[in-house]
Order: sequence, then structure tokens, then C-alpha cells
Amino acid sequence: MSLFSPWHKDNAEAVAAEARDLLRRQLPQASRRRFLARGLTLGGLSLLSGCVIDDNASAEAALTRISRINDWVQGRLFDPSLLAPTYPDSMITRPFPFNAFYDEDMAPRIDAGDFRLEVAGLVAHKRPWSLPELRALPRYSQVTRHICVEGWSAIGKWGGPRLSDFLHMIGADLNARYVGVHCADGYYTSIDMATALHPQTLIALDWDDRPLPPKYGFPMKLRIPTKLGYKNPKHIQAIFVSNTFNRGYWEDQGYNWFGGS
Repeated sequence: MSLFSPWHKDNAEAVAAEARDLLRRQLPQASRRRFLARGLTLGGLSLLSGCVIDDNASAEAALTRISRINDWVQGRLFDPSLLAPTYPDSMITRPFPFNAFYDEDMAPRIDAGDFRLEVAGLVAHKRPWSLPELRALPRYSQVTRHICVEGWSAIGKWGGPRLSDFLHMIGADLNARYVGVHCADGYYTSIDMATALHPQTLIALDWDDRPLPPKYGFPMKLRIPTKLGYKNPKHIQAIFVSNTFNRGYWEDQGYNWFGGS
């Protein structure tokens, strides 16, 4: 993941106020290894984890355990009725930054006519959905702030159906624990069901009142303003509902799984 725009000093206070709850329970850096290097000692980890840490494998195991506790605490604190701040169109960041684990010219090019969203797992109706069918669902629009774990933010406008409405339509088991996605660019992640049902969690089909361009995730992405940027996957090809814990592309490399407020 690359850093594409600095967090400008002039708006630092405004962003910090919004990001406080979103970031306060994340690891200070994206990498658990960097987190360890910046001052959490092996002795401190030993006290927290209840085990003796004298090698890299033990340190990783302890950090993984702490991260899982962190996920549990964030999940318990999550308020499904609390909305992320919204903004007027005049505050949209232009150009909105591209962000991925590859260069912009490598973004997938997907044929709209051939696209089918696959649904799987604990759902009653497992048929694929075409893009026109998705666009026929009730549409919502929001101007919210995207907050990247790397320290920058940008305000964007996304539109599309609520993920909660789609989950109802496919007969998803809403008592299941997780909703996961697989993407055309090889990305994957999962979120808790409470976040999936949050009213601001969108199946984003539009950017700034126009169809998503490839660099922003065509034909669809999840826009989750209560989560950090890496929990907002692009180029989605499949959605699944499950009680089996699945992590994610960056989460498997050390990022916190819950990734939000």
C-alpha cells in the first residue's frame, strides 16, 4: 500500500476529531513488527500474554493474541446506531487519491455486461446478480471521510444500495457472525455482521454521482465509513456469509481485523 497524499496540517485537528474513536484501538502502525520495535518490550508482552517470550515466533504469537483481544474489545464497543460524520459536496477531495497494493494502471478492467456478483454461504438465494440488477435496488448517497491506516484521509461521495438491504434480499442469515468478500484484484477481507447491517455500509456502485471508475473499484466496492480504508474492498466479485472466521489480505500480514470504531 502506498502513501499517495500527506495529511495536511491545516485539517489535522478536524480529521483527528473524527478519527479518534476509529483509530484509538488500532495498533499504532500497520505492521505489528514495527509496533514491537517502537517500544512495546518483550517483557511487557510477556506480562500481557502470560507467557515467556524469548524468540520471534513467541513474539508473533503474543502479538496475534493481543490483536485478537483488540478485535473483541472493538466489537463490544461498536454502536450500530452511531453514524459517521457526513459533509457537503463542496468538501469532496479532488482528485480523490488512488490507493491499492498495486499501481493505478494495474487496476482490473471488468466488462460490465459480463459481470456477475456471486453470493455464497449462509444465504437462501445463491443466484448471481448482474450490474443492472444491483443498480435497480434502492440507492443511497453519502459524502464521508476515508481514513487510511497510513495517516492520510480524503472525503469522497459514494452511492449505491445498502449492504443490509441486499443481505435481506438474498435471504442471508443475519444471525451469522461474518460477511466476507473476494475481489477481482486478488484482495479479500471480512467484516462483522453488525457492521454489514450498519445503515452507512453501502454497496458502492457510483463515485461522485457517476459509475465507479476502475481506479476506485468498478463495478462495485464496499464503502464502510465506520472502518479504516483497508476494510473498504474494491472490484468485488463475491460476497459470502459465514460463521467461520476469515481474516483478510492485510489482516493476514498483521493488520488489526476489526479495523474500525
